[in-house]
Amino acid sequence: MSRIEYSAEIAELLGKVRRRPTAGWPWRPGERVPAGLSVKQSWGWLFAPDGRVLTLVNPKDGIVSLPGGSLEPEDDGDPGSALAREAAEEAQAVIGTPHYLGYLYDRVGSANGGHECARVRMAAALRAVGPSAADPASGRHYRRLLVAPGLAVELLGWGEPGLRQARAAVAAGVRWLGVPSAANEAIEELPAEGCEVFPGAAHPGPAPLRLSAATGDPGPGPGFGAGPGAGPRPGPGPGPGAGAAPADAPDPDAPSPASPAPGRRASGG
Repeated sequence: MSRIEYSAEIAELLGKVRRRPTAGWPWRPGERVPAGLSVKQSWGWLFAPDGRVLTLVNPKDGIVSLPGGSLEPEDDGDPGSALAREAAEEAQAVIGTPHYLGYLYDRVGSANGGHECARVRMAAALRAVGPSAADPASGRHYRRLLVAPGLAVELLGWGEPGLRQARAAVAAGVRWLGVPSAANEAIEELPAEGCEVFPGAAHPGPAPLRLSAATGDPGPGPGFGAGPGAGPRPGPGPGPGAGAAPADAPDPDAPSPASPAPGRRASGG
């Protein structure tokens, strides 16, 4: 197995990562949310053309998460719109059409006043990121990393249930986005000034697409090529999404201060 490459700055950041046990919510891959079960959150696996995914790290407390959060009234009950909005707020990101993967069944309803609810997972192309900025809702200023999906699971501390979720995301990425099944394993931080990542049309959301090479999104379907180049390209990406929503807690699957993860060259992907 080849050694994973990353910079000294990323090694220092990874040394701050802390994990917590997962909540143990059952993963329902490919199942539609049953009628009567509220969808309270939407989180996304956002792919670069080389198969890596966007992973957010809060350098102040070591919390790692995927982009996403709670549905708000302006999302009109649509998990895809919620993901697009949250990705813009948290990571100044523009995404393509979200593809539904399944949901986590939260039987205790910690995000729904003690009533059972669904936490949706989706996959989408990461079109671009704008200049790095604090989340207007929470004030958190995340570092934005591209990592292989398996390594993202390790950083998130999700274990085998997380790997099953990652496999579903990769299968969707291969089918709908044309990404490789074996991702680039280098860990890369997206530039603070922003860049274009995966050319194409954006999902309608709070941040309009301002890319130099928009190609038009073919929508769900096979044969969506990744286009030239594997990594992010500097570009004029969009600014942060407008409209601050009430502060969301980090993804409950994400780690919280517990045992620090050693800053090592871990294997994954």
